Amino acid sequence: MEMDDEKEQSDQTDWKGIREIDRAISENRRMEYSWKKALADPWERRGLWLLGLVVVAFAVFVILQDFVL
Repeated sequence: MEMDDEKEQSDQTDWKGIREIDRAISENRRMEYSWKKALADPWERRGLWLLGLVVVAFAVFVILQDFVL
């Protein structure tokens, strides 16, 4: 642990984003990191909402075609 603390203090080129990715990889939580970044981006969030809407619309279409019509 001491070496990690010394490394963080002595390295001036340490970028916060790269450190966050490195920590996510080392803790094996890349999926959580990817979802956080995707939801933080407004365009990606809209894309996810659109994808969800398309999936729900398709499910409604299939249910209507099979059971109602």
